[in-house]
Amino acid sequence: MKRHLLEAADLDRTDATLVLDTAAQIDQALTGREVKKLPTLRGRTVVNLFFEDSTRTRISFELAAKRLSADVINFSAKGSSVSKGESLKDTALTLEAMGSDAIVVRHSASGAPHRLANWVRGSVVNAGDGTHEHPTQALLDAYTIRQRLGRLEGVRVAIVGDVLHSRVARSNVGLLHTLGAEVTLVAPPTLLPVGVGSWPAEVSYDLDAVLPKADVVMMLRVQAERMNASFFPSAREYSRRYGLDARRMAALADDAIVMHPGPMNRGMEIAAEVADSVRSTIVEQVGNGVSVRMAVLYLLLGGGPA
Repeated sequence: MKRHLLEAADLDRTDATLVLDTAAQIDQALTGREVKKLPTLRGRTVVNLFFEDSTRTRISFELAAKRLSADVINFSAKGSSVSKGESLKDTALTLEAMGSDAIVVRHSASGAPHRLANWVRGSVVNAGDGTHEHPTQALLDAYTIRQRLGRLEGVRVAIVGDVLHSRVARSNVGLLHTLGAEVTLVAPPTLLPVGVGSWPAEVSYDLDAVLPKADVVMMLRVQAERMNASFFPSAREYSRRYGLDARRMAALADDAIVMHPGPMNRGMEIAAEVADSVRSTIVEQVGNGVSVRMAVLYLLLGGGPA
């Protein structure tokens, strides 16, 4: 693997498969253990540098590093020297001077992890930057699909909803294409980014037409906090056209699964009975996130295949 993981394009098919296989080996190694911990990164230091609110991603990375026996420093911009005007570069260099080997960064500005990677000697892992990318979310989604369906090659994935503001969608389209899946983006025209025609994915505005052919339906959160204009008439109208409810779930093939990166707007993009159904992998995705992030940290800092 390369020294950093900044976007899905950093992973070719061999590297992406290596991450998924390593996560599976880690899962196998920890199964049945009373103490779920490996000594692999003992003596190494991982810094979680979060400039944007997050619960599950920060905790997932923290747990992943601790299960590999690394020392973990959690840095939140709130209440730190950043609030006094310190720059991203100075913050990163300060943390590196204290001995960090890897920096896991989340930032509201797209491209911040790329800038960081030019300033520090250690590895940088993108934990979500603006509306750009979230590569470890795509890896854990691919891991979950492979775990449930047994394959990724030829799997038909429908990614539905607020594609415009979704870094998860961008990373998933790239990674799933690399791994041989066929991706269809389903959204109202106002929630598709300019240039989406150049992405390696089909585009549809009709969810009901896509569902019967999908092996995986990945619902996206409607990111109202990033919307500074009206992108659809109302929440009720959006739910009627693009929400996944029990009626629409019945149109899926028998072995099709439903995914969501969380947090969910229950009753808007996904109905409660769908989110809690046996088709849903939402809870599995959270658990798999720890294994996949352990694999990423191991491969970046441990130096090679397990």
